[in-house]
Amino acid sequence: MMEEDFRFKGKTIDDLQKIQLGEFSKLVNSRARRTLKRDGSSQLYQRIEKNLKASKKIRTHRRDIIVTPKMVGKKLYIYSGKEFTEVEILPDMLGHYLGEFVFTRKRVKHGKAGIGATKSSNAISARK
Repeated sequence: MMEEDFRFKGKTIDDLQKIQLGEFSKLVNSRARRTLKRDGSSQLYQRIEKNLKASKKIRTHRRDIIVTPKMVGKKLYIYSGKEFTEVEILPDMLGHYLGEFVFTRKRVKHGKAGIGATKSSNAISARK
């Protein structure tokens, strides 16, 4: 999918990057709209945009930030609870929270049981 072909609620990425945060909030769902209404007026989003323009390496613990059009194409390092994970912001992420793209738990990988782990493994001799 080309960037020119991508549309969010009928608007292209270029159109979205030109509009203000208040106008963008009218295009997202109600939960994101409420978050942008409450946090968008604060210094948080202005500071993020300023750092994105400066091409600094942005590391954040804030997983509750809504992805805005000015973040598209940038790389952020989001904290997973253990380490910072690099995430490249794509157009499909618009209106979602940053925390949705970095998992806080690992997938469980079960191996084989060790000696003494089960009742039947006691019958297996460890000596050879």
